Order: sequence, then structure tokens, then C-alpha cells
Amino acid sequence: MTSATAGREDWRNTILAGLANYIDAGSIVAGAAALALWVEAYRLDTDLVGLIGAFGPNAIAAGIGALIGGRLCDLFGRKKIYQYDMLFYAFGMLWLVFAMNAWMVVTGFFLVGLAVGADIPASWSLIAEMAPNDKRGKHSGVAQVLWYLGPVVVLLMFLALSPLGLLGARIVFAHLAILAVALTFLRSRMKESPRWIEAQAAEANGGSERPARGRWRDLFTRQHIGSMAFLSGMYLFWNLWAGTNGFFFPYILRTVGNQTQAMSVAVQALSFLLGMASIFFIFMKLSDRVNQRLLFGLSAITQVIGMALLAIFPLTLPVALIHVFLMAVGQGFGAQCFFQLWSSEMFPTLLRSTAQGVMFAVVRIALGIFSFFVPWLTATGFQTLAWILVGFLAISGLIGFIWAPRNEGKSLEQIAVLRGDAG
Repeated sequence: MTSATAGREDWRNTILAGLANYIDAGSIVAGAAALALWVEAYRLDTDLVGLIGAFGPNAIAAGIGALIGGRLCDLFGRKKIYQYDMLFYAFGMLWLVFAMNAWMVVTGFFLVGLAVGADIPASWSLIAEMAPNDKRGKHSGVAQVLWYLGPVVVLLMFLALSPLGLLGARIVFAHLAILAVALTFLRSRMKESPRWIEAQAAEANGGSERPARGRWRDLFTRQHIGSMAFLSGMYLFWNLWAGTNGFFFPYILRTVGNQTQAMSVAVQALSFLLGMASIFFIFMKLSDRVNQRLLFGLSAITQVIGMALLAIFPLTLPVALIHVFLMAVGQGFGAQCFFQLWSSEMFPTLLRSTAQGVMFAVVRIALGIFSFFVPWLTATGFQTLAWILVGFLAISGLIGFIWAPRNEGKSLEQIAVLRGDAG
């Protein structure tokens, strides 16, 4: 295989694996957009709405799915999980497409959340293990671009189909189900991760009658616990901001400008598009070549400043626009991208997906619990809540900056040697 052909194959694998992010974010935004329609159609009470939010693809169900899927991924291979998981996702999504009452919505959302969670560690591990050594950050960035693209497509579809009401929501969910089925067939042509195959063979030939295959207890060493604590802490506090930030967009739109649905979708889509540009022009271009600690720190400072603007200054149109710009650009090369990259680098191959699943579960389950307190937080007032979110971002930034690894340009094998394990 020529280098050009190998390069195209690498990018194809990355895109097929990274579409899990498109489906993840698309599911979250689609559910949020359809929620008002479900409340009206099925007379959902506040408790049931909270249950859907807590156990959907943005929270507890995704955490459980990641915990189970990540472990299975290390035991049986990336390909089996990320291929057949999409069929499970499509099954869950069909419950939402054909939902006729509240319990079908809850069931569908929970199944979708499980599938989304299971696919994340499989796809992230595969991308890191199959990317060229000097382009791991660039390939990871593609998955994050797809994470931002999902909400843009879903928002625009909801805007175009809004006259159809609940039927429009069913069409949006159907497009996600169809994509999942298509991905099942496209991914069937992909190869298993060579690094996983080699690591499994090395484990099996290690001399014991029953190979350890990356045992659970091997994950809970002092070194790996420290890595998981660092990554989970950095990502959790950033997600506490992200999980509450949905309160701000509607408030900004009500306060400073046009309140139409079209304007709301336009501003949100612009934010996602700015984030995609930031991923491409900053994270994908620089993360493999420059000091990752400084790059992460710059992102954290940008977001803290952007959030602090709302806490310090009156909410005028210029302040709102600067806030949206800084937050979108800062997110693009910040915690989300680096969590995917670092969580793929800081653990040996046969524990990589397990560790990602554990950390993703901790963060998403914590988010689900935290979601019950969001109404109380929003009741504290706009500026008070803004300062709380500045605090979340500052804590995430400090954790990330202080304990960030310096892995730019290194192969996974080189990182393993420096870490002191067999990779």
C-alpha cells in the first residue's frame, strides 16, 4: 500500500469512527429540541422531563453505556463494539421515531444513551491507535468537528421542519437511525486496530495459562488512578459549565435581540460553526507540534474571560456577541478535544477503552445528578450563576494546565515507555 493510499485509509477510518460524535451530539440536541413537543403531546410533568434529561444520551445512560462498552472493547476488540453498537443505537432511536406515549420516549432515550456511551471509548481508542504518530491530534480533531456538526445539522433540520410539529421531530430522529444503520455497513469493512491485536497477542504469550488481557485490577494502580483523577476532574468541571450553559443562550436572545426561533437557531449554529473553525485552524494544526499545556491554558483563559464578561458587564448586544465568540473559539481547542486526546494516550492498549469508559461514566453520571440542581442554580440569578460557571471553568483550566502531559509528536509506544508500562 502506498503512503497516499494509507493516508486516505487512515482518514476514512477516522471519519467512520468519529461519526459516533456526530450521533452523540446530534442525539442530545435533537432530544432537547423535541422536548417541548413531547411535553405538549404527551403531557409530560416536570419530574418526567427531569428523568428524560438525567437518563438520556447527555447523562447517566451514556455513562453506563461507556462503562460497559469500554470494558468489552478492551476484551473483545474495537471493531465488534463500534460496528454492532450502531444497530443497538438504531433500535433505540426507532422508539423515538414511533413514540406514541411518555414511556416510549423514556425507553428510547435510555437505549440511545447506552449506545452512544458504548461507542465513544471504542471510536476514540480506534482513532488514536490507527492515526499516524505525528497526526494523532489532527485525527482526534476530526471527531470533534463531527461532534459540532451534529448539532448544526439537527438544528437546521428542526428549523426547516418546524411547521410539521412532532412529525418533523420524528424525521430528524429517523435521519439519525438511518445514519446508524449505514455506519454499521460502512464500518464492517474496517480492520481491527493493529495495536490492540498486537497487545492481545503479547498478553496471551506472556507465559501464564490464562492471559490477564488487561484486568480490571490493573487499571487501579497508583499511576492510572492519578491519570483518571486528573482527566475526570478537568473534564467534569468543564461539563458542569456546558451542562448549565443552555440556560444562557435563551436568556441572551430574550435580553439583547430578535427573539424568533430562526434567530435562536442562527446564533446557536454560528456558535457551533465558530467552534468547528477553532478545532480545524487551531487544535488540528497545532496540537501535534506545539506545547499542549500552553495551548490548553490559552483555551481555558479564553473561556474564563468570555464567561466573566456576563458576570461583570451589563448584557448588551456587543457583550453578548463577544461572549459567544470567545466561548466558541475557546471550546474548539479546549477541554473536550484534549480529553479525547489525552485519555487515549495515558493508558496501555488493553486498558485504554476501559479507562475511557470509567472516566466518561463518572463525568456523565455526575452530570445527570447535577442536572437535578440546575433549576435551583438558575434561580440564583443571572450574574450569580455566571460567577459560578466562571468558577467551574477556572477549576477545569487549572487542573488541565497543572497536570497536562507533554505528548505532542510522540508515538503511543514512546508514551508507554515514558509512562513505564508495556503500552
